Amino acid sequence: MTKGARVGTGAGAERNGSSVPDDEWERFLRESVEGTADAPKEPSARARSVARRLRDEPEPPGWRTYSPGPPPPVVRRERRRLVGPLIAALVLAVVVAVGWFFGPFGGSEAEAPVAAPETGRPTSAPPAESAARPTLDAPFRGSPAARWESGAAGITVPKAEATGWMDAAEVRQALQRSLTFLSETNLDADVLRGARPEKTPKLVNPHQEDVQTFLRTAFREPGPENDPLLLVSRFDTGQAHLVGDEVRTRGRLTYREGKRGALEVSADVTFVYPVVRAEGARDEVVRTVVRRETVMSWDDPAKVVTEPGTFSLLSYRLHVTNGGCGDSTGYFTPPFGEDRPEATTGDEIDPYDRSQELRDGSGDQCDEAVRS
Repeated sequence: MTKGARVGTGAGAERNGSSVPDDEWERFLRESVEGTADAPKEPSARARSVARRLRDEPEPPGWRTYSPGPPPPVVRRERRRLVGPLIAALVLAVVVAVGWFFGPFGGSEAEAPVAAPETGRPTSAPPAESAARPTLDAPFRGSPAARWESGAAGITVPKAEATGWMDAAEVRQALQRSLTFLSETNLDADVLRGARPEKTPKLVNPHQEDVQTFLRTAFREPGPENDPLLLVSRFDTGQAHLVGDEVRTRGRLTYREGKRGALEVSADVTFVYPVVRAEGARDEVVRTVVRRETVMSWDDPAKVVTEPGTFSLLSYRLHVTNGGCGDSTGYFTPPFGEDRPEATTGDEIDPYDRSQELRDGSGDQCDEAVRS
């Protein structure tokens, strides 16, 4: 029986007289229908469309892959916006580093902001400053005085108003003369170098005999009972020299009506004097700190024996740091190197703390200063 040829996968398909072996013929028929593993296939229309889109568009990077191409525009904008802050941060870091480096070793005190004028008694001591040591170029560095005014500018003078027997103009004149007294006795360059003040006796009531006797004797024969340092700041130029021409000050004048209608002016002022040795090595700067409380009475000549334009000295107190604790010589004697004396009271005191009144007799004692 002749079987007609047909395409199929059945095992009984015939070759119609072919001489090809049965197993080869069967493989040929199977591959014709199913295709070979390595035979090329015609892509479908959808596959061709996807291939064209992938060819035209770049392949997105994987979530852990790195793309060497430029970042998207939004990232570049962020980087441009960050350039300014980054540069500013770098500049600030450099400035801080330079300030830290030059702070202990150089630089100028003029950069320190000036403290606001003192208009009343402070409630606490000034905050601690840096531990930088003073130098010839910056003698007040490392102390609150670095932010104080120089000379009389650091002494606050209140607004003048009529008080007691004086009208406003007379009060203003009395305040100015009180400031003149403080300036000559504590700021005058010649007096600081040992000269005798010339204006002071003329400002003090000539009829106040005890004070006039003190002023005459103290500069001629200084001693425990007649120490000119009770009223006047002086240095022995053979022992110490002032650094520069600046004295830093902080304090204020106040006034009220006193006895018999007098104008009573009180002064509370701290003076800071930087000094060096007069001879030998002069690289060690020592600060002598003097705080004075002085009360002056501008009396009514109609009620008190006095002269116009003069005041009666009611009281004077002081405290001195680095001014010497031995016998009075009429000069401050700042210690240098190993010459610092031992404290005699065992008390610790902050010479820059103006929040408390001076205690009586403080000028006769030697306290341990916590800073200078």
